[in-house]
Formats: sequence, C-alpha cells, structure tokens
Amino acid sequence: MAVAQERFASERFPSVRSVYVRDDPQARAEQLFVTRHVTTVLRFEQPCTEAGTKMLGWEGRFEPVACAGKRVLVEPLQALEPEDRFILVVRLVDGTEVPFTISGSSWKEGEWPDQQVNVFLKPDDPDALRKQLEESQKRERELWNQLAVESFTGSSEDHTLAALLTQGAVRFTPFVFRKAWIFKNEDSNIQASVLTDGKEKVAVLFRVTNKDPSNPWRLMDARLFVLPPGFQPPLFVGEARPFALRADKKVIPPGETGFVAVVADKSVFDSPQGPSKLTLAVFRHDGMLAAHVTLDRRLFKK
Repeated sequence: MAVAQERFASERFPSVRSVYVRDDPQARAEQLFVTRHVTTVLRFEQPCTEAGTKMLGWEGRFEPVACAGKRVLVEPLQALEPEDRFILVVRLVDGTEVPFTISGSSWKEGEWPDQQVNVFLKPDDPDALRKQLEESQKRERELWNQLAVESFTGSSEDHTLAALLTQGAVRFTPFVFRKAWIFKNEDSNIQASVLTDGKEKVAVLFRVTNKDPSNPWRLMDARLFVLPPGFQPPLFVGEARPFALRADKKVIPPGETGFVAVVADKSVFDSPQGPSKLTLAVFRHDGMLAAHVTLDRRLFKK
C-alpha cells in the first residue's frame, strides 16, 4: 500500500520542479510558464534583493514582482498568450543576476503552469546533486510504472476499438450500450458508459468534463481488479486483469471534455472459482479516485 500511495502522490498540479543554472555566458535563460491569478514561486538558495530584481514590461499584466527572503513571487493579472515573452532578472545578495523568460502556459506537455521552481546555481553542490538524484529516481519509477501498465494491456485490436470509442466512432465498433453511471466530483463530471459486443468483449467509455476554472485534468492510471466475494467496490487490492486503454488527449483543459476508453476480453471474468465480478477504476493526475464501475459477466446475456 505504501508503494501505491507513493505512486499516486508522485504527480501534482500545478507543478513543482527544479532548474540548474550554470555559470555559462552562452546558456539561455530558463523559461517559466505562468497562468492568470496563480502565483509562481522561484525558490533560491540565498536571499534576493528587491532593488535589483526586475521584470520588463510587467505594468498592467502582472502584480509587482516581490522578493520574500529566498523567494521571488510572480503572478499574472490577466491571461497570457503562449507566444508572450517577458524578461525577469533576479539579483541575489551576492550580486549574482539570474535571467528568466516568462511565458503563458499552453497546457501542452511540458508547458503547464509552474507553481514552484527550485533554482540551484551550483549544480555540483551536495544539495543540488541530491535533488537531481531524487528527480532521476522519480523519472525511473514513472517510466517503470508506464512500462508495467503498457505491458499489461490487451491486444492491438482492443486498442484500436478503444481508440475508436474515444473518437465518438461507436458505429464502427461491434459495441452496444448497456448501462451508465455519472460521477460528480469537485473538479469534474464523469459519465461512465458500459458497452459490450454481446459475445467476446466489454468496454467502458468515460466522458470527462473538466469543471476546474484554471487547472487541466489528466489521467494518471486505470486499473481492472477482480472483486473478491463479499467485498464491495471501490476495492483495489484484488487480482489485476489485462485491458486496453486509450484517451483522446493527454490533458483536458479547463471547461473542456475528453474521453478515456477501456476494452477487455470476456476471459477477464474467468477464474478457477467461476465467473468473477470486476472493478474498473480511473485515477486522476494526483492519484485521487475519479470514477469506478463494477462489471459482471452477465453483461453478455441478451
């Protein structure tokens, strides 16, 4: 359970990341991504100076840049276009000046708003090396998790069917609608529709509407478990079963809708003890449960 909790907590939004600035005149300024009414915090290893820290052309677009000890606070007053660029120069108490390029976030991969950026000016110092090691280990864990999920998915045919469902092309699949649930969360509304082809396959299509006014919605994981006799969902400790997973977009921007589809073979219900009930659960980017449905082999009865 501790491993699962660590994985669920491994992603947060808005993001916290580190940058390592080397004393190189040819190095380009680090880029920061900001969004309206969200404060981005730059965290240094030494205090900054209010007088020497400046942003060009900020008037009317940002709150005044503030130095608070070892932190610099940046907050846009209005939405910025992804192509907008502002130059921020932070001066530290030892006279070092660190330049940054500030841009509006675009919700693309790698361009989500920064919540906190830890700035290391001496990448070879013990603290910086320790942080780089932690980040490297985190990336390895995420890659391992991704590979583990991918290796446990269904056939290429099932992936194709799942992709068609996310594109609204149900008519090109053998599936027909069976039942649906609606989940109303703080950040989203999710409709989960169960479909079968009546013979060999079952599918669940999640229609996710992002209600958050400023943050995107991202899928972290989906899991299909055998539901042990006598237990009620949500339960995520049973035997895992294979499935195919597809989503129509990596990120669902505020106010927009996206689709996640799961397709599995009828054999996932089989067990030595006879037909099993299954629990299918989807988790959002921070590891919180977003929706879950119970599947029964009786779905295949006409």
